[in-house]
Amino acid sequence: MSLMKEFREFAMRGNVVDLAVGVIIGAAFGKIVSSLVADIIMPPLGLLLGGIDFKQFHWVLREAEGAVPAVVMNYGSFIQSVFDFVIVAFAIFAAIKLMNRLRRKEEEKSAAPPKPTAEETLLAEIRDLLKEQQSPRL
Repeated sequence: MSLMKEFREFAMRGNVVDLAVGVIIGAAFGKIVSSLVADIIMPPLGLLLGGIDFKQFHWVLREAEGAVPAVVMNYGSFIQSVFDFVIVAFAIFAAIKLMNRLRRKEEEKSAAPPKPTAEETLLAEIRDLLKEQQSPRL
């Protein structure tokens, strides 16, 4: 088997294609949630905290000297990334929980009653035979 044919078979398997679709949708969803955090959630949060923008927080470890740039630790950007992560994780959790709830309801609607076990069938036959013996015969 040629290398190209093996690669084509590998790349066209259902799991690989599903994974690729998931990654693409995940990236788009990440952009939406990042915009939600940066443009919708963080401005009111910054306002509540006195107009603070987290990205401006930093520690200067060494001042700039001539052509040598300053060494700065941007912990505000880290705080912003933590907020982004928590909100993205919660949004994904909520979406998965909703999908599972809808799937469960759909399965309950379409689920047929389980077939009786052999023991239940035998007990039902015994019950029917006892009813026949007890009923008056004409």
